[in-house]
Amino acid sequence: MASKKVPEVVHRFGRFGHRYQTGLGTKIPQVWHDLKRWTKPYPNPIHWIPEEGKFKKDPRTGEKMRIQNVPIPVLYPKVSQSALWGGEGWIKGYKKRNNKKMKPRVRKIWKPQVFQRSFYSEILERDIGPIGVTLSTLDQIDKCCGFDFYILKTPREDLQSKLGLDLKRHMLLKLLSKDEMYPDDEVKREKIYNRYKQFIIPKEQAEWLGLSYKEAINKVRKIEREKNPISPLMEKYTEELVAKLKDQSFEGPDVELDKFDFPESRSEKMKKWIFGGKDEKS
Repeated sequence: MASKKVPEVVHRFGRFGHRYQTGLGTKIPQVWHDLKRWTKPYPNPIHWIPEEGKFKKDPRTGEKMRIQNVPIPVLYPKVSQSALWGGEGWIKGYKKRNNKKMKPRVRKIWKPQVFQRSFYSEILERDIGPIGVTLSTLDQIDKCCGFDFYILKTPREDLQSKLGLDLKRHMLLKLLSKDEMYPDDEVKREKIYNRYKQFIIPKEQAEWLGLSYKEAINKVRKIEREKNPISPLMEKYTEELVAKLKDQSFEGPDVELDKFDFPESRSEKMKKWIFGGKDEKS
């Protein structure tokens, strides 16, 4: 049986590839697609410990067997995108009911323990938080020697957080606009800039880092409006009318407004209903 041919767009962009082939999706730059790719096949192991080498000996039979380091599937819920879980997530599995051997197994989801913590960013010059973090996140921040180093060093496949990518984009844009950093302290500005200048990337890339599809479309729409500004005809005609009235060059027929019967206002209808059509003063 012949296999079903998969369109090229599915190979390139996945199941939602059609939205990059029509409309504003075709105008999203290639930089945005490149920044969404992982820098390595799998993220750093958080929930399992990989074994070293290619082969090992079976402790029961003594046979030589190949080592298979298969990553544990991890789910990243929506709440993790507004926090920094350090690569941790939900793990689905099974366990014995009531932890008894003879009981049937039931489904279970293991969730990380989340704490609320605040951090200070030297680049952004303000406190970040409180945000949800795990013990793994705190260990990684200590290992990177600071919150800013953790955000800038960690790739997107290890962050697994929309908040982390947004912070990285804001930090890189702040480093690119060096004059806006510490305007009252030039010595500290040079010190902070020299500390993090190794992470600077071109502005064309930093502007698109961490943007979702909707945010990228809105950015493309804003760029198109700046290139080709389109104003409604109502505004155009209103401006022309106001200009003519200011110059007193508006030509039109003389109209006597007394000949027209305008509809009654709401207040006039209420007065007639209260006073029965009589004059308010009588």
